[in-house]
Amino acid sequence: MESPWVTQHPLYAQNPQHPQYPAGMPAQISSNAYPSLVAMLEQSFLKHHDQPACICMGRALSFGQLDALSMALGAYLQSLKLSRGERVALMLPSVPQALVAVAAVLRAGLVVVNLSPQLAAAELEHQLKDSGARVIVIIDTACATLQAVLGAVPTGTVMRAIVATMGDLLGPLKGRVVNHWMRRVQRSVPAYELPGSVSFHTALAVGRHKVFATVDVGRDDIAALQYTGGTTGPSKGAVLLHRNLVANLLQCAAWYGPALAQVPADEQLVTVGALPLHHIFGFTLVMLLGLHLGGCTLLIPNPHDTTGMLKVLARHRFHSFPAVNTIFEAVAQHADVDKVDWQSLRFSVGGAMAVEPTTALLWALKTGSII
Repeated sequence: MESPWVTQHPLYAQNPQHPQYPAGMPAQISSNAYPSLVAMLEQSFLKHHDQPACICMGRALSFGQLDALSMALGAYLQSLKLSRGERVALMLPSVPQALVAVAAVLRAGLVVVNLSPQLAAAELEHQLKDSGARVIVIIDTACATLQAVLGAVPTGTVMRAIVATMGDLLGPLKGRVVNHWMRRVQRSVPAYELPGSVSFHTALAVGRHKVFATVDVGRDDIAALQYTGGTTGPSKGAVLLHRNLVANLLQCAAWYGPALAQVPADEQLVTVGALPLHHIFGFTLVMLLGLHLGGCTLLIPNPHDTTGMLKVLARHRFHSFPAVNTIFEAVAQHADVDKVDWQSLRFSVGGAMAVEPTTALLWALKTGSII
């Protein structure tokens, strides 16, 4: 039975020609609108140069900065003599470095391998072996896990680790404070040794002095290997081509059309980035779609800290909130939910798991937004 919360939503009146589509939404999209995901991203870098692409811990990173940083990191990756189509693993939380790394890998003609920073050693070993990743960009909190499995990974795999810290792109002062907090107060960075590794900052500095070679990436080139949850056996790397992801983003943009039209013309689209960017839901509907639409993402590195997330939301206007049932439920039930101004929220999107009817109802009552 169709939920009355959906059928009564004013933005999603039925389209007479296509009853399951919202009014005004096209029946088809052209997946040939962009030759690759790289072309789509570079158009956004140029078009939205001075606008923020993301905000993390109060620090903004513009599209122009993302363009320059990803080109520098891409040039560094190319200096490692990686062949076109080789795999680069990204083991990063939802921080600006993730956006830089994804854009850099794609622009360099390489393949993104998204890995969770919370992977256990056995899972990490399997996914590194299976993907054949030659390089890994990894957050320092996960380096001890990488160290534990390197001896079991075949020679030639993971020839270089680029180690990022939480504070890398937060500015000199805030970055040092955040890194001190992570290492000395929370003690969330176990001791590790990764011979031959370089810091994220070093990779950028070296790359800035290298010449970036433009790569002609096509629709049928592999963009990413996205690993499954492994609930029915060893996790498998789903092969995503550039045309797969471009089509997906254009489909999502079309489906969101009625809600996007409700965002004031003088406001940049702002999305709550509570989903992990290494997961396919966050990778596409938060990171890539936000960049394609010229939006800004409020990055939430630790979505389990609901109190901290609500403090961030109380300081910003935002229009889009993609999440899973557990996040919707935690926010709607939190004592501070009423401290957030929800009036600017235009659409909430549930995915990756079923949203429970009771959660959906509570979310609508607390925020005024229908999932």
